[in-house]
Amino acid sequence: MLKNISLDLTEGPIYKHLKRIAIPASIGFLFNTLFNVVDTIYVGQISTDALAGLTLSFPVYFILISIALGLGQGTTALTSIHLGEKRIDAYHQKVKASFFWALIFSVFMAFLAPALIPFLFRLMGASGASLQLGIDYSIVIYAGSFFFFTNLLVSGILNAEGNTKPFRNFIIVGFFLNLILDPLFIFGWFGLPELSTVGVALATVVVQGLGSFYLLWMLKSSSHFSYKALFKTKLAVPDIIQVFAQAAPVALTNATIAIGIFVINYYALLYGGDVAVAAYGSALRIEQILFLPTIGFNIAALSIIGQNFGAKKASRMKEAAFKASYIGLGILTVAIVLIWLFAGPLMRLFSNDAVLIQTGVTYLRIATTGLWSYIFLNISVSMLQAIKKPLISFMIGLYRQLFPIVVFAYLGGTLGFGVSGIWWGIVLVNWSAALIAMPITFYLFKKATQRFDNPPSLG
Repeated sequence: MLKNISLDLTEGPIYKHLKRIAIPASIGFLFNTLFNVVDTIYVGQISTDALAGLTLSFPVYFILISIALGLGQGTTALTSIHLGEKRIDAYHQKVKASFFWALIFSVFMAFLAPALIPFLFRLMGASGASLQLGIDYSIVIYAGSFFFFTNLLVSGILNAEGNTKPFRNFIIVGFFLNLILDPLFIFGWFGLPELSTVGVALATVVVQGLGSFYLLWMLKSSSHFSYKALFKTKLAVPDIIQVFAQAAPVALTNATIAIGIFVINYYALLYGGDVAVAAYGSALRIEQILFLPTIGFNIAALSIIGQNFGAKKASRMKEAAFKASYIGLGILTVAIVLIWLFAGPLMRLFSNDAVLIQTGVTYLRIATTGLWSYIFLNISVSMLQAIKKPLISFMIGLYRQLFPIVVFAYLGGTLGFGVSGIWWGIVLVNWSAALIAMPITFYLFKKATQRFDNPPSLG
């Protein structure tokens, strides 16, 4: 296996690094979302109850993904700093501690699933066929949690080195494999039993399992990582604590998104029933696809800022943050135009229900007024993680997901806007969070870099 794939992000043009890291990452996340879109389309062919069950399962699924993402992103932040410091021994210490937590979390979640998942669904107010179909899907996903943790952790290690291509390759191949496995398991092709939503989950776990073998093998392509060095490295308590301290706030920040979706699903059920929930789940897939290129630039910003924080190059940190933001705003401007032009046809990919389609179109068009806020929020999170201030991003995330409880009740119930009140509430909450996050992030960023040789001016 050839070495020297990793990038030194402390030198060279920032735009070039952003593109090298972001484009493969964005392509990977695009196919990851298309993976979920395929699931949604197939499930829509089963029944509206199945589609509602899959949508209700999303926040339950996202709890798992949040913890795995938190561990992966926390590892990216810590290992990128050590790479900037040129401390390969400390790099391997953090990697080993991260693998320790991946094993602990995955075993814990697999055993917790049968008790936790039904409780969470009932907490959202789910009932009937959609309740059981969602539970069936989620328990199988949690049973395969080890593969999710492994994949996002290895991806985080490689992201710190500017190498996002292996994860992209895995997701692209996984997407096409899922196209075959979904109908095979859902509808019982070639004599297999019809597994409904269990089949969707089983296809996902199989793909993730194959991805784990591939990504662990691809770690050998790193010019810094060594399995030999990893096995020789002692698992030290301080490293375990540091990884947890970095990853936990990030995981909780991501988990607050799941809380927010719980809240959205609760009020959508309250004001619009299963149709509103299914419409939101379908429209969210469309929104995610159009938003995906910006996620790649957030990953790139975290890697670049982290390495340059370790190298004490503050001006490059600032440049990466601002250039990633400008690119993201441009991408979402194009997304806004596309949503207004094609919202109807895109919603019809998921259902022929006229009410569901119109509800989804209304959500998408209202959502366009808040898309830019995500850029400011996400770049703030990347900056805070890179300077080892993840707890602040958690507090901002908590505000974003708990404040809607008040906003949705007021707009949807008190003012009588119903489901539309939820959609406008999402926009209001995200913009207010962005206006809170940006000045706090800039202040902490400036404070963290004021003792560097070239402290930036953020004025």
